[in-house]
Amino acid sequence: MTSFDTSPQLNVWRALLALAVVFVMLATTGWTALRNQRGDTPLQASLSAWEDGRIAGHRLPDPRSEPAKLARFFASLGERDRAVLVRKYSLAVGNMNGAPVELRYRANRLALAKARNEERERLHDKRLTPAGQHEAGRRMHRFEDLLEKGRRILAFDPEGSGRVAEVFGDLRTAERVSVVVPGVDTDLLTFQRTHRPYAAPVGMAKALYAAEKQASPSTRTAVIAWADYTAPSGLGIDSATAMRAEDGAVRLDALVRALPGSSPVSLFCHSYGSVVCGVAADGLPGRVSDIAVAGSPGMRVEKAAQLRTGARVWAMRDADDWIQDVPYLELGGLGHGADPVSAGFGARVLSAAGAKGHAGYFVPGTASLFNFAEIGVGAYRSVHCAHEDGVCRTGLSGTAAA
Repeated sequence: MTSFDTSPQLNVWRALLALAVVFVMLATTGWTALRNQRGDTPLQASLSAWEDGRIAGHRLPDPRSEPAKLARFFASLGERDRAVLVRKYSLAVGNMNGAPVELRYRANRLALAKARNEERERLHDKRLTPAGQHEAGRRMHRFEDLLEKGRRILAFDPEGSGRVAEVFGDLRTAERVSVVVPGVDTDLLTFQRTHRPYAAPVGMAKALYAAEKQASPSTRTAVIAWADYTAPSGLGIDSATAMRAEDGAVRLDALVRALPGSSPVSLFCHSYGSVVCGVAADGLPGRVSDIAVAGSPGMRVEKAAQLRTGARVWAMRDADDWIQDVPYLELGGLGHGADPVSAGFGARVLSAAGAKGHAGYFVPGTASLFNFAEIGVGAYRSVHCAHEDGVCRTGLSGTAAA
C-alpha cells in the first residue's frame, strides 16, 4: 500500500473480501501458491558455510542463537578473527542479529559489492532477454547506490525482490531509536526513490531523522529504514491477509531484540507495515515504547487493548487517504480488523494535516512528520492531536530529554 494512491484499487479489496469463503476452502484443500523450489539462496549458502566453519580451531556458534550469545562470541574475538569472518561469511554476518552493528555494516558492503559485480555480468549476458538485462542493470545501480560512502546497511539479502535495512545516526550511542516499517511494494528497487522520495523507506527515515534533530537537537537519535521483510506486491491476496505480516513480525521482533543498548524504541508503521506491527505487538520487548501507525488498513485486532502491548499506540490518517474506504473488518482471514483511528479502537489519534494522501505522511512540513518526530524523541506533550480536545495527550508526560 505504499505505492497506491488512487481509490480504484479498492475494488480489489472488496472483491477479495466478498470471496473470503472461497479462498478459505481453496486453502484448506491444498490449492495454494506454489513455493519457490530453487536451491539455497546466497544468504542460505552463507549461513550453511558458517555452520560448517571454524575459527581458531573452534566451531562457530549457531547463527540462530540468541543475540546476546552471539554478541558475547564476537566480543571474545580479536580484530583479525572478526575480519576473517566478515570476509568468508559476509552475508551471514551482515544479517546476523547479535553481531556488532559496525561489523554488519562492513560485511554488507562486501556482500553488496559481490552482488553488484554479479548483476554487472548479467547485464551483458546475451542469454538473457532484453527485459532480463534491463532488470540486471536496475539492480546493479541500486547496489551501487547502497555502496555509496557513509551508508550504514544493517541488513541485505539480494534474493528475489530483496530485503534491506539502513541506519541513520549511531545505533550504539542513540538515546532513542526509531524504526520505519513500510508497506506494500517495498523491496530493493523501491527502497529509495528520486521522484516522490518520501514515499520510500530511505526518504521516510531520512526525513524522520532530520525532524527529530530539529525537535530536540540535544537528543542522540538513530532511525532505521527497515525493509527487511518480504512485503506484499500490489493489492492482491497477500496484502489482504496477514501471511506476509506474520513473517515480517518475526523479523521485526528479532531486529528490536538485537539492537545495542537499552534505549527506548519507537515503531512508525505505514500502511501494510501497520499490519506487521499489529501482529508483532504482543511479543515485542519492553523497550518498545511507542507504536505509531499511519494510513493503516487495520492491525488485526478490534481494539488497541487486544494488541497486548505496554507501548503507547498512536494512529493517524490524512483526510484524503484512500485507505479510509477499505472495508475495516476481518472475514475468513481476509481484511485486517478495525480502523485504528476510529473512536472505538482506543488509539491516541494524531493530526496528519498536510500529508495529502496515502504516501505523504513523512513529507517535511506536515503535521504527521512533526508528530512522528515528537514521539521519536519522547516529547509526548508536544504532539498535535487530531481533535481539538487534545484527548490524545491524556495521561502523558514527557519532554525531549525524557
